[in-house]
Amino acid sequence: MILKQIGIMFMLVLFLNTSYAGNLCQGKFANPITDVCWSCLFPITIGDSAVLAGDQKDTSNPSLPICTCPIVPVGVRIGISTGFWEPMALVDVTRHPYCMVNLGGLQLTQGKLGADGYVGSSDSAQGDSFYYVHWYKFPLLVWLNVLTDGLCVEKGDMDIAYLTELDPTWHDDELTFLLNPEAILFASLPAQMACSADSLSTLAGLPIDSLFWCAGSQGSMYPMNGNVQEHVGGVQASTLLTERMTYKMHREGLLLDSVGQNSPTLCYEYPAPILPKSRYRYQMVNPIPTASGGEDGCHTFGHTTSLWGSLHEYPYKGEDFGYLVWRKRNCCA
Repeated sequence: MILKQIGIMFMLVLFLNTSYAGNLCQGKFANPITDVCWSCLFPITIGDSAVLAGDQKDTSNPSLPICTCPIVPVGVRIGISTGFWEPMALVDVTRHPYCMVNLGGLQLTQGKLGADGYVGSSDSAQGDSFYYVHWYKFPLLVWLNVLTDGLCVEKGDMDIAYLTELDPTWHDDELTFLLNPEAILFASLPAQMACSADSLSTLAGLPIDSLFWCAGSQGSMYPMNGNVQEHVGGVQASTLLTERMTYKMHREGLLLDSVGQNSPTLCYEYPAPILPKSRYRYQMVNPIPTASGGEDGCHTFGHTTSLWGSLHEYPYKGEDFGYLVWRKRNCCA
């Protein structure tokens, strides 16, 4: 079964890596072996002890290595308190409507019906931009049967979970206000100045979850749409929109959290309308994968792109972006 899944994935890689002549949409399918930063999987913990350590900072883990989960209608399952990071979603960030960057640069025919995005002045004090974002389910660990028997990883098949072209709130700040009315509380200068602390925290390790309106060095999490008010560069803007889209998925109940310190909270996923930023990482897979690990591997939300984004954007073929989103999982395996 596993060999069959791997074979299908490699067939998709060979087919979808082909380019489409004359197509403004550019991209390639993420190779599950060479384009994935596998060192981003670490650390792997049992209880609060690291079984396999890594270079990345980790969130807090359960103190006890043994956990129990209730079994319906009656009974108890005994397991091990496990913590790890899993690749769980692919994200397109593109100016071309219905341009499926992570599907080999496939341009859907419906894309001709939408207006293109744009990038304004490159001056960070004046420049703005607008991009579309697509969210794909990408349960890579369950495909490869890595780490566990499937109890604690994202399940299912690769699927297009969200197209912002079909979402009217993605284009309009006023409509987006219905989704994030608290944004009015964080438009003040003191609230925005507090984001400098979040930016510094991401350089040292993890972002500050209590400053949930901040996207660190990328800017503001609000509004939750495709309008970037201060466009510094394509890498910075696309990273910001990847982070905003993750927040948007949480706000709409489409993503659940899996944090827990002890039983039985380790047994369930639950809604988290406020994004737990510290529990997410990202890496670029398009146009140039950052799969080497270390400083050029995966990054915490809000981490500055100036340390790794050089030469990851270039004219024509390097202006559409794709990211792989990693999520921290704590569960009773």
